[in-house]
Amino acid sequence: MAMGRVWDRKKKERNIARSWHVRTFEIYHLNDARVLEKTGRRSRAVGSAARFYNIFFYFPFNLPLPAIHSKYIHTYASLQFHLSIALSNLISAHQIFSKTKEKMAVEITEFLLSAQSPDAKVRTEAENRLRQFQEQNFPGFLLSLSHELSTDVKPLESRRLAGIVLKNSLDAKDAATREHLVQRWMSNDVSIRSQVKGLLLFTLGSSVSEAGHTAAQVIAKIASIEIPKKEWPDLIGSLLGNMTQQDTPASLKQATLEALGYVCEEISHNDLVQDEVNSVLTAVVQGMNVSEQSSVRLAATTALYNALDFAQSNFENEMERNFIMKVVCETATAKEADIRQAAFECLVSIASTYYDVLEPYMQTLFELTANAVRGDEEGVALQAIEFWSSICDEEIELQDFESDDSSPHSNFIKKALPLLVPMLLETLLKQDEDQDQEDDIWNLAMAGGTCLGLVAKTVGDDIVPLVMPFVQDNISKPDWRPREAATYAFGSILDGPSVDKLSPMVISALDFLLNAMRDQNSHVKETTAWTLSRIFELLHSPDAGFSVISPANLQRIMVVLLESIKDSPHVAEKVCGAIYYLAQGYESFEAGSSVLTPYLPDIITSLLAAAERTDAHDTKLRSAAYETLNEVVRSSNLVESSQIITQLLPVIMTKLGQTIELQIVSSDDREKQGDLQALLCGVMQVIIQKLSSSDGTKVIIFQAADQIMMLFLKVFACRSSTVHEEAMLAIGALAYATGPEFAKYMTEFYKYLEMGLQNFEEYQVCSISVGVVGDICRALEDKILPYCDNIMTLLLKDLSSGDLHRSVKPPIFSCFGDVALAIGEHFEKYVSYAMPMMQGAAEVCAQIDINDEEMVEYSNQLKKSIFEAYSGILQGFKSSKADIMLPHAPHLLKFIEVVAKDSCRDESVVRAAVAVLGDLADALGAKVKMHFKDMAFCGEFLGECLQSEDEQLKETATWTQGMIGRVFSVCG
Repeated sequence: MAMGRVWDRKKKERNIARSWHVRTFEIYHLNDARVLEKTGRRSRAVGSAARFYNIFFYFPFNLPLPAIHSKYIHTYASLQFHLSIALSNLISAHQIFSKTKEKMAVEITEFLLSAQSPDAKVRTEAENRLRQFQEQNFPGFLLSLSHELSTDVKPLESRRLAGIVLKNSLDAKDAATREHLVQRWMSNDVSIRSQVKGLLLFTLGSSVSEAGHTAAQVIAKIASIEIPKKEWPDLIGSLLGNMTQQDTPASLKQATLEALGYVCEEISHNDLVQDEVNSVLTAVVQGMNVSEQSSVRLAATTALYNALDFAQSNFENEMERNFIMKVVCETATAKEADIRQAAFECLVSIASTYYDVLEPYMQTLFELTANAVRGDEEGVALQAIEFWSSICDEEIELQDFESDDSSPHSNFIKKALPLLVPMLLETLLKQDEDQDQEDDIWNLAMAGGTCLGLVAKTVGDDIVPLVMPFVQDNISKPDWRPREAATYAFGSILDGPSVDKLSPMVISALDFLLNAMRDQNSHVKETTAWTLSRIFELLHSPDAGFSVISPANLQRIMVVLLESIKDSPHVAEKVCGAIYYLAQGYESFEAGSSVLTPYLPDIITSLLAAAERTDAHDTKLRSAAYETLNEVVRSSNLVESSQIITQLLPVIMTKLGQTIELQIVSSDDREKQGDLQALLCGVMQVIIQKLSSSDGTKVIIFQAADQIMMLFLKVFACRSSTVHEEAMLAIGALAYATGPEFAKYMTEFYKYLEMGLQNFEEYQVCSISVGVVGDICRALEDKILPYCDNIMTLLLKDLSSGDLHRSVKPPIFSCFGDVALAIGEHFEKYVSYAMPMMQGAAEVCAQIDINDEEMVEYSNQLKKSIFEAYSGILQGFKSSKADIMLPHAPHLLKFIEVVAKDSCRDESVVRAAVAVLGDLADALGAKVKMHFKDMAFCGEFLGECLQSEDEQLKETATWTQGMIGRVFSVCG
């Protein structure tokens, strides 16, 4: 049971069965069609093929620095060789498809079938033929696929593959690949595109329902490309025509409604005019009518879900809103469970999108959801609970902005509390017997408990008197289900009510819960351990002045936890969580952190034993044990625990060394080795950071540094991306600890750093590698100089890449500042390359859509990193070549002004902007006086910052004001 509590609540996702749709399929992946059909996964060989094509397509021929490695040249030569072979193959392809000059669509059934042959030779030959056709005559290729899909007499297998290939010729997950596919589609002649679209619209009426379903998906992908460009204005009209014709077959209605739904899912609500939206909603709502066939009603209800974002104006109109709500509520009582579930999914979306107009319908909605929760199938009941969870989400968010009178807070949860809470408590008794055996299980009891927790956050103290009678009535019953449910209910309401309300109740319950850790039922023990972890997380904060843990009960708590960590793996995992939060509470409370010191040896021994258990293969116990060990080390009082942590260091080093000697005979063995190495590298990082935080213990790291680094290099040689990430973080800590002495490891380490900086596919590794460059720069200072040409080449290449995830790019700009600060005047040769990148990124920030929260957040990260880059460069040049930055001062000041006037600016961005303003004045002095005179915003901006409640910002603003004042005082 308790597994669900530590998860983030599962948000509902649209998950329509798309039996012919495989997102990762590309035309040159045909040999894995059978695998994809069954698993939806690409094979290793397919991934390699995809990477080969991406390398070729995106190879950077114009790196800004001359330091292009010879291996790039070798790769280029190799690619030219492969290209020459491909071109020779096109000659034979021309013979095969010579008739395409007269007739664009050709017969490809044989090749599509052969591409699925179990005979590798036949499959490969067919794949090559199809690839050659695609490369030689892409328009004809698209027409041939469309013709195959639209022809009912063709074999089902060839039509299925034609649909897969056609769709994946238009779309890809990767943004850069998708943009390439979009451009390739739009480069086709209008007549070709019209023919393809016509065939797809025709296929909606196919007697084979799967064909119509696939055509609907492909239509939506084309719509996502063309409708924003106003290229397919008659699409909606064509689809609606299918719905308004008399005697339209049910199969055509179903496919058309699917197409409408997919189109709404793919495009923005701004892409349709209101008349089109009205027509779509009318057709969809009519399709939900009880007189329609079940397949049509389900497709219509699903389409409505996708169209709800477009219905803003309709929901503002009371009559139209009433009609939509009436139809959805009626559909929620349909005799078919899948239709009822789809209707409740619509209600969940309506709760989130149109919360402010729900008041008139809440009585009906409560009755519908209560009936579903208490008596419907689980899939329907889960969505009914999700409706109330979504209402909670909205009201919690509104409470964060309660000072804004324009926010309509209807207090639906508070009004429904007397009826809602008993309904949710009932669900807690509907546990599955084996629910703790699977990590990904999600049932009614888990959903109900999660919702109960959200209700507690929404109404605070008011929930306590409604839940505690249930707890008291059930906590001691002989059946395990009531005991577990009562414990779960108690743990679920701990986040929301006030400390004053909860503390007496929790203190009195603590002894009972500790006894319950000896319950005969493992479900009860697991949920009890989870509840204890919640108590320690939420009600144990000595630094803030309150804690349910005292010297009087700490010993009993530790005895019970260290005994229970030997229980079944699922119980032990939750016990690790309790120890984690118990230790974390002392992390920032130096006066009390020594309270745990007497228990540290036993805690560490128990956690190491838990991590080594052989009966925990299918659980997360090992990772929980090591993560808890990390927190115990972090939270310890170093003065008292240095000897204990010092003794732990060789233990972890030995374990890490043993992983390198493991016999690897399968990919599963390699994965397990990598996971264990990653965990151990994580522990090494924490130990290094802890011991190097004091001059008295830093010597321990110095003495062991050679052995530690040798271990990390051996780990890197295992070539696991997961380990690469964790080992990189640990090496960053080692570099910080050893300072200039780290230079002796650079020769061996640099090749792995370079690999990390080039790892676009696993961008987290790339991002961490960028961070480690910064750590090393701070450690080595000018000793990093011999590696800077190569590092800067790679960083600039990363910034130029369309393949690299955008989240890596802000750290790269910050890294520019680290490099400049480390090498000072030697950064001069990189300025002409770095500055255009920084200024271009600043212009990108100015074009961000302020209504896109995700992009606003990214923009703030980018702004902050650009300012950090400027600060590092200005400080690096300050003592000798500050004038190099004088031509860039106007642009920097203009960028600061943009940020100063930005209503969405983040506090961290403001601090960085104020700091770089001071750095500019400090580095360039009197030479920037005229620039400051032209920037009237500076005084007002600094004035605002000086009035801030952020002490760090006020301190920085005061220093910057002094630097600017000095500029003018020196000039007279």
